[in-house]
Amino acid sequence: MESNGRDDPKGPVLHIVVVGFHHKKGCQVEFSYPPLMPDEGHDSNLLPEEWKYLPFLALPDGAHNFTEDTVYFHLPPLGEDMKCVYGVSCYRQIEAKALKVRQADVTRETVQKSVCVLSRVPLFGLLQAKLQLITHAYFEEKDFSQISILKELYDHMNGSLRGSALEGSQVYLGLSPRDLILHFQHKVLILFKLILLEKKVLFYVSPVNRLVGALMTVLSLFPGMMEHGLVDSSHYRPKGSVSEDPSLVESVSGAEEFVSVSATDIASTPPELQESGQPAAEPLSSGDSTEGDTHLLKPPSRTSPDSSESDWETLDPSVLEESPEKKEAAEGKDAELPDAFDPEPGTPITVQPLPANGQGGVVQGLVSGLEEDQYGLPLPIFTKGYLCMPYMALQQHHLLSDVTVRGFVAGATNILFRQQRHLSDAVVEVEEALVHIQDLELRKTLNLTTADLRFADYLVKHVTENRDDVFLDGTGWEGGDEWIRAQFTLYLHSLLSSALQQDNERLLADYGAPFVAAWKITHNYRVWYSNKHPAMAAITPGHPFQGQYSVADVKLRLSHSVQNSERGKKIGNAMMTTSRSVVQTGKAVGQSVGGALTSAKSAMSSWFSTLAQPAAVAAPEYVEAATEVQP
Repeated sequence: MESNGRDDPKGPVLHIVVVGFHHKKGCQVEFSYPPLMPDEGHDSNLLPEEWKYLPFLALPDGAHNFTEDTVYFHLPPLGEDMKCVYGVSCYRQIEAKALKVRQADVTRETVQKSVCVLSRVPLFGLLQAKLQLITHAYFEEKDFSQISILKELYDHMNGSLRGSALEGSQVYLGLSPRDLILHFQHKVLILFKLILLEKKVLFYVSPVNRLVGALMTVLSLFPGMMEHGLVDSSHYRPKGSVSEDPSLVESVSGAEEFVSVSATDIASTPPELQESGQPAAEPLSSGDSTEGDTHLLKPPSRTSPDSSESDWETLDPSVLEESPEKKEAAEGKDAELPDAFDPEPGTPITVQPLPANGQGGVVQGLVSGLEEDQYGLPLPIFTKGYLCMPYMALQQHHLLSDVTVRGFVAGATNILFRQQRHLSDAVVEVEEALVHIQDLELRKTLNLTTADLRFADYLVKHVTENRDDVFLDGTGWEGGDEWIRAQFTLYLHSLLSSALQQDNERLLADYGAPFVAAWKITHNYRVWYSNKHPAMAAITPGHPFQGQYSVADVKLRLSHSVQNSERGKKIGNAMMTTSRSVVQTGKAVGQSVGGALTSAKSAMSSWFSTLAQPAAVAAPEYVEAATEVQP
């Protein structure tokens, strides 16, 4: 995907688009450069069928309530040789009387327009920074017929972004995990696990810039996700273009039609397969082939919209079972690579190739189709019908119950999305930092273990302790944005390494046995597990915060329960209500009695806050992270 943006002579930016609100026609495209439709002019309102929702994404619902806003959104690819299209839109609203040139279709007191960039690369923060400046200048002209500045923006962006690598801090520009942890506290880990389970997660808040910022920051905690993990995250069909034909249900890219087979496996192909004309594995570059080992992908066992299981087009368990010939070949490879990690017998069938320099880099994943590092990351979460929509327009509401969509991470500002909670597994209210989960079984699955609470508490402590440092706020290593991402990388590496161990029940128990059981049937785990990743040998298995229980753990668990369970919230509210009633009663009886009761209330509040703030407790007796991922 990224290579398209770097090597294509047209550059990473596809189009600059202006979307306006027409008093009769609603949201519509008013200008595009180059034209969205090749045979049309720059001022054409026509759109490709796949991008019919573009005007509603660029000009968000309820935009009239704000003078300016910023939107991140994803569009589906227009062709098989194309990947997800990343959109950034800057919205502005000005008074019509301020215009120097007032066109005939301006009949309202205000004018609402958005300037959008459609790009091949997910550099949201960088695109936003450049786009905001140009949008401001475009509106300062007070004459929207002056489009030369938009054409200059297209040429400038393609000139400055061409050849830029996706690795580095520019991918994370504008995304602050530090602020996320300060707001959500330990619930960030719950969100992290929700996405690992490929559940239907809906973020809700207004305005849109807060919404997309929170959602994309959560995704940035997954190693490699922002850089390489979103290329297949927008494969959906607009409403009205989806036929009931089952052949339209399965839409996979050329790279995903192949199951990885090593060179040794090809040599050891059983004679009966050779005689039957079964095609051997072909290079991934031969994307025009429609045959291959697609029989190893199974259709869903049920296509009910209510199903939240992650079995849509996932790998058949038979992939994980080796034939005797493959076992002998694997033994021969292990003899040549004595240091390679040897997980359970009968699991992976392919050795993931390492870069030539052996020091990082990415290669094309043979099963996932994503560009992966030597650990097999990013995990192929947003593939095979699991969507990522940073902002979802009301016109896309049908996607929540579409049978071709097995899950999503989506953001919405319209209250209708939040009210229909039965269409989502979890609703995240960003303003109140709440995560609503209706299913009791899913709640139990996501209950944080003691080791998880230690990990979350470790993050919160380091972030809050450094929050008053004005000069190094967010730029230091420990407690900074990069440090937080490194801790989640360590967490995920340790989880994956533990999953490869034999007799790993005790190791995985620290992550939560119900969670691990649910995660092991997800598409992303099965794809990752179907390959060998020798670099995992260097990762120490086990939870980074495993260890014996202590008194500090009891206080941590009590604080977590009081702050998050419904019963704990009721107890807290009852205590506060009782305290207020007692004080009021004391004042009625007499000043002296009231003073005594006020002191009692202060003592009670002090005791309660001590339980609710584990950070103030003496250092716990557990061993902190033994391994720290350095940038």
